[in-house]
Amino acid sequence: MLSGRRLDLLDPSPLDVEIEDIAHGLARVARWNGQTSGEHIFSVAQHSVLVELIARRQAQAAGVDLDRRWRLAMLLHDAPEYVVGDMISPFKAVIGGDYKSVEARLLTAISLRFGLPAQWPAVLVGKVKAADRASAFLEATRLAGFEVGEARRFFGAPFPLDAAAEREHLTPWSAGEAKMRFLARFTELVDPAPGAPK
Repeated sequence: MLSGRRLDLLDPSPLDVEIEDIAHGLARVARWNGQTSGEHIFSVAQHSVLVELIARRQAQAAGVDLDRRWRLAMLLHDAPEYVVGDMISPFKAVIGGDYKSVEARLLTAISLRFGLPAQWPAVLVGKVKAADRASAFLEATRLAGFEVGEARRFFGAPFPLDAAAEREHLTPWSAGEAKMRFLARFTELVDPAPGAPK
């Protein structure tokens, strides 16, 4: 890693996980294999910030307050991709178990490093998937050239965001901005300002 850490893919240690490495890597990994509109790639770091925002909005719409640790899990849901990159889902399916097991070991190490459970509860996994699909719908239709009907078939019904949130979160950020905004959100979640909601 850029920090100098050495990460064993077969047996990753939480002690070798650094948030700076995660943010740096994810800000340079392209979603949709880079097949998106805009001056910059739509990075996994930006996607992660969007997923956490959507999860909060989904919880608010349901009249529920999403726990801060679960919001952190939302932000980190694709963190293993700082090491293994972002492969499109059809290719992941072809590769199968080996890729998934490496990704799972990495997520376990990352989770333990930042105070999350090694194995995420099923209800959290479900919420992550719902927010991830909602983000994918928006990315697909706003950036990757999908028709709405096609996106619905792949990702289900959309979760609407207001125009300002769409502009802010679906206009691709530079790698530097994506890294900065990912780290800022991480800091807000792990070290909230006094008086901030839990």
